[in-house]
Amino acid sequence: MKPQFKQIVTVILSVFLLSCNTEDSPSETPVSPAPVIPPTTQVPSTPISKSINYLALGDSYTIGQSVCETCRYPEQLKANLKALYPETSFSLKVIATTGWTTNNLLTAIKEQNPESNYDLVTLLIGVNNQYQGRDFSVYEKEFPELVNKAVMLAKGDKKNVIVLSIPDYAYTPFGKMFGADGQMKITTELNNYNSFAENYCMQQGITFVSITDITRQGLNNTSLVASDGLHPSETAYKMFVERMLPKVKIALQD
Repeated sequence: MKPQFKQIVTVILSVFLLSCNTEDSPSETPVSPAPVIPPTTQVPSTPISKSINYLALGDSYTIGQSVCETCRYPEQLKANLKALYPETSFSLKVIATTGWTTNNLLTAIKEQNPESNYDLVTLLIGVNNQYQGRDFSVYEKEFPELVNKAVMLAKGDKKNVIVLSIPDYAYTPFGKMFGADGQMKITTELNNYNSFAENYCMQQGITFVSITDITRQGLNNTSLVASDGLHPSETAYKMFVERMLPKVKIALQD
């Protein structure tokens, strides 16, 4: 190859290589896209009234026999609601006494004659009908009357009423003293009471919350039984409230 031709080829190759390197190397540094910030998943609580009046109707399970006043489930529910809605004021009235049957509660409501201005009414009643051996037909008659009273006291609004199932005391040290046959009888009869209450509430569009299964852990988990060996403990009531709370929040929404 002649020197002159060789020089021309070298120049051509140099230009070609320079062109390739220029195309492969971008003139500017690429800009990274801005990070995508996902929207928040936190949903604000639905507003409720600035003032909530709560009425708890029942017997020893409502008054909190053998636990402190703030340990009973209505007080724990009130405390939970205060934490959830700090800008709302809550008042609580309890109409309940240890040993009350459905008839005793009806009489007390009539005597105390509370105003029909409650935003929330809870009802837990019936264990003493069973324990005292009252005829089941009494409960069949008086439980619906109590539910209707509760609705009336809840400003006539069904959605503001919550009925709780009856705890099963067969699963306590006290219940164990009745022997296996006696425990089975207690459970069978309370199942009958709770089935009637749940079916009635379902037919009437009333919220029913079952907490009986919690109390049936009482013999295996002694922390669920109060010091008297019969009634629910503060821990058990806390579990009641945890189960109730979603339904209560719906009931209190404006």
